Amino acid sequence: MAVVPMFSISLVSAPAQAQQYQTATTVSAPRIRGFEVDEVRRLVPGAELSFKLYGTPGGRASLNIKGATRNLNLTEVDPGEYEGTYTISSRDRITADSQVTANLRVGNLVTSGVLAESVQRGPGERRNDRGQYATNDGAPRIERFDVRGDTQLTPGNELNFMVYGTPGAKVDMAIEGAKGVFFLPEVKPGEYAGEYIIRRTDRIASNSVVTANLRVGNRVATSKLNKPLLLASTTPMTVTAVPRYCGNCAVVETVNVVQVDGDGSYLGTIGGGVIGAAIGSQIGDGKGKTAAQIAGALGGAYIGRNIERNAKRTQHYEVVVRFANAGTQTVTYEQDPGLRVGEKVKVNNGVLARDPG
Repeated sequence: MAVVPMFSISLVSAPAQAQQYQTATTVSAPRIRGFEVDEVRRLVPGAELSFKLYGTPGGRASLNIKGATRNLNLTEVDPGEYEGTYTISSRDRITADSQVTANLRVGNLVTSGVLAESVQRGPGERRNDRGQYATNDGAPRIERFDVRGDTQLTPGNELNFMVYGTPGAKVDMAIEGAKGVFFLPEVKPGEYAGEYIIRRTDRIASNSVVTANLRVGNRVATSKLNKPLLLASTTPMTVTAVPRYCGNCAVVETVNVVQVDGDGSYLGTIGGGVIGAAIGSQIGDGKGKTAAQIAGALGGAYIGRNIERNAKRTQHYEVVVRFANAGTQTVTYEQDPGLRVGEKVKVNNGVLARDPG
């Protein structure tokens, strides 16, 4: 298949009546990005001319071939891709010089494109590797073909292409994995530049073949891109993590509840003895009464001392923590500190604090 993409673009304005109703919104003009045709060796009845047009999706595309008895309506087979085949009849008078005009209408706006190449394959012409034709004598030149790639070849990302060569030419490009062709306008004499925005349906890889064609009249110079489309991402330096040393970091090893009995004073002993003797005096007669008083006094003193000791009993919490160097430390709390075995803590001036790290 040959690609015949060069044409002029013109915008047909909407009728004045229609313009009156477009004050609220601005309608963008449709765009034709590329034009392809399968040319034939002979323009005879029964020969088929297959066309493809790439442009704004959702429009109505049609072709007019000079010398043909009817127009050709193209079908949108994919968003923005229109196809159609014209079969030459015996009444058609199509020649190699017949002009082919494409019209793409979206709403009330129409964009037209005129093919600059013939639909008939010329004798002695040689196809290049894109199915196009080139001549060797006095052919235009492509001096350099470059691209500014992207770090990702995903939909919406941009690829910027530059072609440097013969001035005053027409330059078109094709990317393997992307449908159709697109054009690079001449931004300076001999310098052609344009961007391609990756579409959702594209299957472009870093090593996809990209071909540029520079045309002057019927002469074509072709060049292939010799660099990848994917920019080499900068690999961050690998930094080896150094374990931090924390001199006051530890782990709770045990939490002990310690009870401390108070000491009974002489007051408790005397008080208990008096009470015990009074109780003993009520037991027995004579010497037995005296013995009961003595036993009561001793037992009362013991009981009194224990009562006072129990009354003064206290409890506290001892938290044993172990440091990274295997050392331990015990920290005492009067109340439950709420720490659990295995928790990470920091020891600051004898106080434990949870370590979130």
